[in-house]
Amino acid sequence: MSQIPTLPLNNGTSIPVLGFGTGTASSRRHAPQQSFSPALVQTLKTALSLGIRHIDGAANYGNEEEIGVAIRESGIPRAEIFVTTKVRDLSALPGAIDGSLEKLGLSYVDLYLIHSPYAADDTEQLQKAWRHLEAIQKSGKAKSIGVSNFLRPHIESILSVASIVPAVNQIEFHPYLQRSGDYIPWLKEKGIQVTSYNGLTPLRKAAGGPLDGVLKRIAGGHGVAENAVLIRWQIERGVVPITTSGREERIREYLEGVGLRLRGEEVEEISRVGATYHFRASQVGRFEKDDRS
Repeated sequence: MSQIPTLPLNNGTSIPVLGFGTGTASSRRHAPQQSFSPALVQTLKTALSLGIRHIDGAANYGNEEEIGVAIRESGIPRAEIFVTTKVRDLSALPGAIDGSLEKLGLSYVDLYLIHSPYAADDTEQLQKAWRHLEAIQKSGKAKSIGVSNFLRPHIESILSVASIVPAVNQIEFHPYLQRSGDYIPWLKEKGIQVTSYNGLTPLRKAAGGPLDGVLKRIAGGHGVAENAVLIRWQIERGVVPITTSGREERIREYLEGVGLRLRGEEVEEISRVGATYHFRASQVGRFEKDDRS
């Protein structure tokens, strides 16, 4: 396929509209004592060879070393690959970035995120962590900085002390969790780009829901996989999907979604039907059953 398009971030940099996640791909996410994973390196090299130019990792995933090896062995110039990593242990800031860069074998990352607001003991610690990220961006070790899993109150607490507005908020987002109220428009109004995880939930974790027939019909009408339709729906909503697979066929389907052109009424139908059903795939215990925030 042709080069993946990008979206502008609020600091003049840009982000590819599709990212390849490594959270569920890592064999060491829940067992960091395990050894280096050649399988993950190969998966990432395959994704890069197919056209992926956006890799999303995290210190907590335990796979930064594999990401770095895959980038080097891919033969693709570093400047052409957008690399995200995240910090969960806020007490390790600001030095945590140095450990990540060492494992990655890189001199900078394109995006550095606070992995979760729930890692902070209180608002003061969260604000302090954000000030550390601002210093990291100013040092050149991260081109952009942002957050992950933040709700509006968390963002507001950051903005109250920020000299740099977060470039990104990475959250769970899909047709069954489109977020309540005006949260997504509010983030965009603030200049904060949304990236998503669990974006294929209607097909993966909530099959049997009201979108099953809709997605099948729309995909059939375009001659594409249902995965491609959900990828494109997110892009049409102005969100950057972060997804993953160890299967080349599925990676190709994700990339197919980048070039797909859905009709406006198809995008609206997915949004409308999806909103009739609620399903949260992650951090379920933190929210009431019907909470869509």
